[in-house]
This record gives sequence, C-alpha cells and structure tokens, in this order.
Amino acid sequence: MKLPLTFFSLLLASVSALSGVARNKNFAKLAGGYLFPEIGRRRTAYISENPDQADRIISLGIGDTTQPIPKHILAGLVNGASKLGTKDGYTGYGAEQGMQALREKIAQKLYDNRIAADEVFVSDGAKCDIMRIQQMFGSDVVSAVQDPSYPVYVDTSVMMGQTGELDEKTRQFQNIVYMPCTPANGFMPNYAECERADIVYLCSPNNPTGAAATKEQLEAMVKLCKERGSILVFDAAYAPFIRTPGVPKSIFEIEGAKEVAIEVNSFSKYAGFTGVRLGWTVVPKDLKFADGTLVSQDFNRVMTTAFNGASNIVQGGGMACLDDEGLAEINTLIDYYLENAKILRETMESIGFTVHGGVDAPYVFVELPESMGGSWDAFQTILEKTQVVTIPGAGFGPGGEGFLRLSAFAPRDSVIEACKRLKETLG
Repeated sequence: MKLPLTFFSLLLASVSALSGVARNKNFAKLAGGYLFPEIGRRRTAYISENPDQADRIISLGIGDTTQPIPKHILAGLVNGASKLGTKDGYTGYGAEQGMQALREKIAQKLYDNRIAADEVFVSDGAKCDIMRIQQMFGSDVVSAVQDPSYPVYVDTSVMMGQTGELDEKTRQFQNIVYMPCTPANGFMPNYAECERADIVYLCSPNNPTGAAATKEQLEAMVKLCKERGSILVFDAAYAPFIRTPGVPKSIFEIEGAKEVAIEVNSFSKYAGFTGVRLGWTVVPKDLKFADGTLVSQDFNRVMTTAFNGASNIVQGGGMACLDDEGLAEINTLIDYYLENAKILRETMESIGFTVHGGVDAPYVFVELPESMGGSWDAFQTILEKTQVVTIPGAGFGPGGEGFLRLSAFAPRDSVIEACKRLKETLG
C-alpha cells in the first residue's frame, strides 16, 4: 500500500521539531502532574461532561483565600502603587532581601525581636522560597518529610536530583525519609524513630492534616536535629490560625532553634495575599554548614542571583499588614475562616466521620470508611453526587490514603451549602 506524501511530511516534521537537548531526567521521575492542577483537570472534565452542573460546583479544595483584602491593608497596596506615579515616590530595583523597614517590622511584630531584621529575607511567597532553599542545599542531601505532607517538599527534592526512582509499590521515592504522621501520633512525626536526614521539613499548623505541634514536640525536634546535625526547615505559613494557648507560632519560640532551623512564612493566608504574593524566610546567623559557612550567606547568594526582590507595591501592603490596624484586620479574617473550619468539622462529625484538624488550622482531615474506596474514589463520588470539590489525601503522599482534606477558605454561604449537600448525600 502506498502511503500518501502527507504522512511522510508529518513524520519528518515531528522529527525535525525535536531539539538536541536531553530532558532533565529528574522531571521524568515525577509521578503525574502536581496535585492541585490535577484536581482542576478533573473538575473541568466533570463540568465538560455535565455542563448543567457547572453553577453548582463548590470548592472545598485548594487552600486559596476568598475574602476581599481588608481596608487598611488594601490602602497600603494602593499607596505603594500611587507612589510610583510621583517624582519623589518612584523607586526602581530594591534590595533583593526586602525593604529594610519591612524586615524590621517583621522581626518586631511577628517575632518580638527574637530574630534580627537582617535574618529576614522578604520574598514572593513560602512556596517559592522552599525551592530556593532546595537550590541552596543542592542534590547531595537527604531530606525528610512528613507523610502525608504538602507536595512541594517532595517534588522539589525530586527536581533537584536528591532522590532515586519512585517505588511503585510504596509510592515513595528512594532517598527520601518519610516520617509517618497518623492519628496514633497526632499527625506529628517522631523523628527519633526515623533514619537521620540532612534536611527535615516540618509544617505546623500542618497542611493537610490540620495538626499543630506542641511546644514539647518542637523542643524534642530541635534537640534531636542538633544531636544529629540536621537542619530543620519549619513551614509556619498557617501560624496565625493558632488560637490554643501555649502552642508555638514560630520555631524560634523554642530555645536553641536558631542553631538548627530555617523558618518560611507568607502573608498569603494572613491577609488574603495568595494572588498578591509576599512572604519571607528567616535564616539565623547562628545556623552554619558543616564547614562553618553561614547558611544565610548562601541563601543570600541565591536571593541576589535569582531574585530581584518582592514588588515595591506589595511590600507597601506588607507594611500595612503589620500596623496595629492591619493586624486587627488579619485577626478578623482568620476568625472568619476558623468559623468555617468549625462548621465543616461539626458537619462531618455529625455524619459519623472521624475528623482531625480544623481547630488551630483551616484544614479538616476526614477519615474515610473502607466502603468509600480509596481517597480518589471518594473525591470522585462526592464530586458527582454533591458537586463539592475536596482533596484526596493520597495526593499528599502514601500516608494520606484513606483521608480527605476539606479547606475552610470558601465563602461562608458556600460552606453552609456544601455541608447541607454532604449531610443529605453521606448522612
């Protein structure tokens, strides 16, 4: 059979379109797509197949804030933008580490001057800083992560070439230490029962489980990291949700932490800055590599080489966040989302589910009965029957299988309606 000329033309075009550059082999190790775009893909596919249900979709999925930026904080952003239109107020490139006034204000208002202003590196968010931290540590380290955990810790470790292949049976990457977090240990890892790692990632309040580490747990972690020579990367992005007295909001409330820990944080959940983008990382001067080099020296090199500094406009908004008026507005926002979490938690408990989190965190972690199948099955069933989007626990690592994460960041009326549908369908 003689094939048409167009077939050969297409074949030749497909070959000639290839470059001579080999793909980064580490990206080939990544399992599927990143979790949240995959949720979006499945949601879009459902709407495409059921267009009449599009207006009924309610998202209790991704942790994206939904309430407007409060008045005083918004005024800081507006003022920051307005300055750029004046001769005296215009600024170009700023310091890559952030405005000195903002660094000082973060140290004072959020850390009670337990850390110095020059230990604060202002950025465009905690997620971005985690990758910058990985770039600083390089490919020759072993990382430990909570299981389940925020996917960025694992995925950036894979991208940096720190890991081996994915074990299809365990769904764990070789050369990563997975620290089990289960209902039995309150979803906080016992690092002493795990292999030593160079870098230990700990998130509290935790995403996805909603667990907040006690002072005693953090003291034990700091002590063990010091004994093992590990560096602790403490993700405190949900710190303002802590309302329980005595529960630390920063790792630097723990004695000795400045010798072993880095802390990443963000205004995203504080002030509705998920789209505005402003965060910071604290790298203490007491933290050193094995050869005595200051860790802050190398992190500063990453920031000055690969980052031009956070937006001048956005940093103006950050300054307003830390005014007394701004902090009061942040507390009001946090109270709103915590009330949503309470509604979600009580609803799932009333249906008969065992529920975790939702007290000092905006996430509710729901145990699934075997009758619902795996967490992706439960996600799909709930989407199809109630048009409510959740997050399957398996997306946060193998330890998340058997759970669903519900986010409290939806508007109140959406939370109430979602709970009504869940009760009607699952109750």
